[in-house]
Amino acid sequence: MPTIQVNNRPVEAHEGETLLDTLRRHGVDVPTLCHLRDMSPTGACRLCVVELEGRPGLVPSCAFPVQDGLSVLTHSPRALRARRTIVELLLSNHPDDCLYCSRAGDCELQGLARDLGVRERRFGHRQGSGHIDASSPALLRDPAKCVLCGKCVRVCDEVQDVAAIDFMGRGAKAVVAPAFDEGLNVSSCIACGQCITACPTGALCERSHMDEVGAALADPDTIVVVQHAPAVSVSLGEALGLPAGVDAVGAMTAALRRLGFDRVFDTAWSADLTVMEEATELVQRLTEGAGPLPLLTSCSPGWIKHVEQRFPDFIPNLSSCKSPQQMLGALIKTVWAEREGIDPERIISVSIMPCTAKKFEAGRPEHGRDGLADVDAVLTTRELAKLITRHGLALDQLAPEEPDLPFGERSSAGRLFGASGGVMEAALRTGHFMVTGAELPALALEPLRGAAPRKELRVKVGALELGVAVVSGLAEASRLLEEVRAGRDDLHFIEVMTCPGGCVAGGGQPIGQDPERVRARMAALYAFDAEHGLRTAHANPAVTELYERSLEAPGSPRAHHLLHTRYHRREAV
Repeated sequence: MPTIQVNNRPVEAHEGETLLDTLRRHGVDVPTLCHLRDMSPTGACRLCVVELEGRPGLVPSCAFPVQDGLSVLTHSPRALRARRTIVELLLSNHPDDCLYCSRAGDCELQGLARDLGVRERRFGHRQGSGHIDASSPALLRDPAKCVLCGKCVRVCDEVQDVAAIDFMGRGAKAVVAPAFDEGLNVSSCIACGQCITACPTGALCERSHMDEVGAALADPDTIVVVQHAPAVSVSLGEALGLPAGVDAVGAMTAALRRLGFDRVFDTAWSADLTVMEEATELVQRLTEGAGPLPLLTSCSPGWIKHVEQRFPDFIPNLSSCKSPQQMLGALIKTVWAEREGIDPERIISVSIMPCTAKKFEAGRPEHGRDGLADVDAVLTTRELAKLITRHGLALDQLAPEEPDLPFGERSSAGRLFGASGGVMEAALRTGHFMVTGAELPALALEPLRGAAPRKELRVKVGALELGVAVVSGLAEASRLLEEVRAGRDDLHFIEVMTCPGGCVAGGGQPIGQDPERVRARMAALYAFDAEHGLRTAHANPAVTELYERSLEAPGSPRAHHLLHTRYHRREAV
């Protein structure tokens, strides 16, 4: 094990790691803009430069391998001067609209300027160029705020296998943009928002629906209904100063009522409904040959668009089930509106989601009827946090409240949808019961839990032995589909989540995600499942009552009319 000197103190390094890894492991903070954890370094921003004794120049610590006997100065005058100059040069080509930026107070470039003491302009200011790309229904791209760190490019390509954006031009004319510098709407972008969570500035952000929602809440003639996804309550607190993994579902419900929403429903309830429909579909494909195998889940809209444009031959394998967001949206403006005697045209249906792609999904023409969209507006977790702050509410001081019925009584299986593997676990619990009439011997399927990019399991369901797989991150999903294309035939059911780790790490979650925070959010959902008395979708009395009164049975024509959809091939640029 190599030993190096760091600021004149001996430090043990690991063979093969970089200086940056060693330094951070020992609590020495060296700034970066371009570095991505667990990915190969690029050394593009040079902010992580350090001084090595006996070497004439500075070296980027993110790309320099440790060697026994190195003597490193991390914050020498030369290193600090170099970092400060880099930040000053970046600011000389950056807009001065920090007060109005979506990342105000949460910008890495702004933080570096503060930490390095940049308080005056030494270089002439040249306003960054480029028009704002507002073509996407989910994302906004402002090239003027781009610092060319390349993190969005790498995440889009290496993690998501989408490659919707890349470097264009050379030297001072270099930019990050979609192909031919056209809009995101005509690119291969799947609207997942992982580029937003990687971006250190405000060059990428979600397309906000806050003003539309605010206007609806202020309109006395409008009934504003809100639903919230399982991953939101275990991450919202982080954006409001609470520790990672705090499950604030009760306080969040109280906050939504104080914001003026007329009804607060839980998307975990419609996740139970999704389980009933999807498990029925799986059983029918297995026992009746009602469709090709493996069955692919359809809850993640970025994944759906990826299949439509990259793997159209797998469209028949996709479950026809709408996502929980769209199922509940459809029921609110049909079954619920009829029961309450409310004209659907008076209803504004809002969802709170951890995902920017849900904004794209809500706008798909397949999701609606009679000229009305099932979901009218989508707020990300970040947007909800801003709305709560704007109205002077303190989440940790609100007494917990329960969601409204009939769409508030959810099982813990429905809340597991927030984590990678949760859809599969919930569906297997109910599928096993549908086939055998008995519960799974162990409801918690530990091999399907956690943030690993791929998890596989063989499950005995009566006389059937199912091969199931769970993947998150579309690069891993693409690899698995290529295996199936090549002839792999031992899998019957595959869950795919667009974002690595699932919705708890979605593109609409608090900026600054790291693996520890994602694990804490998952742990909160698993803890809820372990402690909750209602742990399966098929045991949810509110779901049973809906079928008896309105939908007849899972998979019925009425259920298909409201809860299922179709997908189509798209041309990807």
